[in-house]
This record gives sequence, C-alpha cells and structure tokens, in this order.
Amino acid sequence: MKNPLYFASSGKIWAAIEWIYGIEDKGYDGWEISAEGNYRLDVRESKNRIAETLGSTNLSVSVHAPFSDLNLASLNYPIYRESIRQLQECVINAADFTDRVTIHPGYMSPAAKLLPGKVWDLHKEALTEIGKTASDCGVLVCLENMPDIPDFLCRFPDEIFGMTEGIEGIGITLDCGHANTTGTLDRFLKDLGRMSHLHIHDNNGKSDEHKAVGDGTINWDNVFSAIKRSDYKGICVVEGRNIDEAGKSFEFIRRNAL
Repeated sequence: MKNPLYFASSGKIWAAIEWIYGIEDKGYDGWEISAEGNYRLDVRESKNRIAETLGSTNLSVSVHAPFSDLNLASLNYPIYRESIRQLQECVINAADFTDRVTIHPGYMSPAAKLLPGKVWDLHKEALTEIGKTASDCGVLVCLENMPDIPDFLCRFPDEIFGMTEGIEGIGITLDCGHANTTGTLDRFLKDLGRMSHLHIHDNNGKSDEHKAVGDGTINWDNVFSAIKRSDYKGICVVEGRNIDEAGKSFEFIRRNAL
C-alpha cells in the first residue's frame, strides 16, 4: 500500500498548533485539519497561523469541516441554512490548502423523524448547494459514513450511496472505524472504488473509540487487501487521539500493508 498517510486528531482542536510537528516526525505525509476550535478556517487569525506553521513543514493537507452544532437534516430552517453556509465557507477557505474536504451528514431530531421523506430531500438539496460551491473552488466534498448512533443519517452503504448519487462536487469518505460499529465494513470495502477518501482507526465494534490501528477488532488484512485490489490511490487519514498513538498506527500500517 503506497497511499499517502495523513494524521488527524479532533481531540487537539484547542491545543497550540506546535503539536502538528509531531505528525511529520512520526513519518506521516500530511495533516487533516479538524476545522474546529483553534483551527477554524473562517477565522483569519487561525487560518494565517495554520498557513504559517505549515510553511515550516513538508506536510500536505486535507480538511475535515466543522460539525459541532450543525445539522444538514434540521427542519429548523435558520439552523439548516446556517449549517449550509458554514460548510460552504469552510470549503472556500479549505481550497487554499487542499482539494479534499470531509463533511458529516445531518441527524434526525424528534420532529424530523415524523417527516423522513422531507428530511431526505432537504439533505440532498443541501449537498447540491455545497457541491456547487466545491466544484467552483476545485474541491471535492466527501460525505462521511457515520457510526452506530441511531439518529445519524448515512450509517449504511445504500443510504450514503443514495444520498450522494448524481450530485456534482460530492464524493464519499469511508470511515473504517465507523463502519466497524455498524457491521458494514466488508460491504463498504466491496465498493471501495466508489470512495474518494479514507479514514482509518480502530475500535471493538461497539462504539467509536478511535483506538490506534491494530488495537481493536477490525481485520486490517482485509482492509489493506481491498485497497490494493481497488487500485485506490487516494489519501488514507489515520484519526487518532494523540501523537504516540499516531506513531503506533503508522508503524502497524507500514509493517502490515506493504
């Protein structure tokens, strides 16, 4: 497996940016910016600090858009519109660094559960707007499959394939750890050729623990074999809790995926 390896840590969103030097020290090719907290790209000071720090490294970049308090499935129209606006703004700013941005799907409120068809249509309309912005910026926005949390959309392959089908500027991020919690990883891997971006981390199949790769129940031989068979050449992002586990995951992948 010769794919570029990036590292991301949503647990570091309030940390001083110097921690990213450890990503390169561990051997990674890039950093996936979790655009929350101190790393929001729509805050000029934060964006400038990120650009300046990256300039002193050899790290490439992808971006994970913000998701805290946003909901593309909201029937509360002002929240729905603001969620779209913030994701579009993230895409526009991310285009200065990368052509890959991952976003989360929305989730169902009690009110939304009474109108699932309307929610589906609204969500597709939101993706269409975001995808148009992405295409205009030369970016592909990748919708991510969710873990086994019942209110989330796009936990299962057919759902996320249907949600993204035919929308310009929208691809799919396969999160292997999330798929392990829903028992759908093998099904996703069969369609790996439809994926535009990969997230890699481990768990015990019950909750989204973000363990180091190799520390859970995922059969990584199957994952690495699927990547090779599909001829997937894209980025593989290890999502972890800290730099020590980043190193552990990196060594596991290099030892077992070559």
